[in-house]
Amino acid sequence: MAIAGEIQKSLEAASAIRKMFEEGAKMKAAFGDENVFDFSLGNPDLEPPEAFFSTVKKFMEERTPRVHGYMPNPGFPQVREAIASKVAKESGVALTAGSVVMSCGAAGGINVLLKTLLNPGDEVIIIKPFFAEYMFYIKNFNGVAVQVDTNPDFSINTGNIEKAISPKTKAIIINSPNNPSGKIYSQDDINNLSDVLRKASKQHGPIYLISDEPYKELIYDGKKAPSILAAYENAICITSYSKAISLPGERIGFVAINPAAADFGLIIDGLVFCTRTLGFVNAPALMQRVVAAIHGTTVDVSVYQKKRDLLVKGLGDAGYDFLVPEGAFYFFCKAPGGDDRAYVEHLKKYNVLGVPGTGFGGPRYFRLAFCVPEKTIINSLPKFKQAIEEFK
Repeated sequence: MAIAGEIQKSLEAASAIRKMFEEGAKMKAAFGDENVFDFSLGNPDLEPPEAFFSTVKKFMEERTPRVHGYMPNPGFPQVREAIASKVAKESGVALTAGSVVMSCGAAGGINVLLKTLLNPGDEVIIIKPFFAEYMFYIKNFNGVAVQVDTNPDFSINTGNIEKAISPKTKAIIINSPNNPSGKIYSQDDINNLSDVLRKASKQHGPIYLISDEPYKELIYDGKKAPSILAAYENAICITSYSKAISLPGERIGFVAINPAAADFGLIIDGLVFCTRTLGFVNAPALMQRVVAAIHGTTVDVSVYQKKRDLLVKGLGDAGYDFLVPEGAFYFFCKAPGGDDRAYVEHLKKYNVLGVPGTGFGGPRYFRLAFCVPEKTIINSLPKFKQAIEEFK
């Protein structure tokens, strides 16, 4: 075999999202873009805010020597300081530049962190439903993913987590607002989870709470996502600017660690070393400076909320069963008949593309990404209605 056996297995189990995206491209070529209703990929359709373009232009016109050269692996000191200051203000936890490592997006940050933390066989708890790539990230470093059920409303079930913890548990990954459900874990959820982890850490050694937060700025109806840094000493938050500023292709984010975390200094040193040796070397130089300058700027979230509300009414009127997403840009609907794969295949007959929930640890559900043009949503609603009425 030309490639590693483990990669061969992973390819066979690869993300259904990408497969559906590729199938969507073929359908659009056959039927025309306007006749295919593609809700498969969470690719932001809003352009970055104007502040992004003006800041990029300003920095590109500067001729500061070596500003596009190598810098310390964790990032420009002034960038890390600016981000630490902003995160400290938001969380109420005193952070300095030494608590922040710039990363190549949240995905790069998670991989660098897991490389730093995991010994072979160490366990990482993930809460269902979850971002499908977590399984591969954990496997990258010979860790073991332990899947745990949430409550029926997708809130955290701390009893299930407590049962899942073992002497091999090294970390738990949470994602709020959640992809694929749009759920925001409440302050009570986070506090109760922190209590469980604090108790288990005394018994087994430190268990790190990793919060993957790329959707933290995309929240609706005046809700808020609690700070995990303020709730738990062994907390590590990882984010990117892919969704808040619509920069998924620029691969820029950061890792921020509570200074009270066990072995804080070693973890920071490990992050810096793994950033280098995993081949990231450093986060993109230009984008570091840009996001530090406009940190706190976001796309117009009300546009996404309007799209969400259109689907709430349209899907609800058609008879679909779902919880209204509180953040992010996804619906996680119950599949009529209970077979998510079968219903997603059925939707394709109407040129509607969704993703089966099985890959997210949510069988019997399917995901719709509503980061699409408003006209796509409006024109798709009769198709959703027809599909559910004609499903047998």
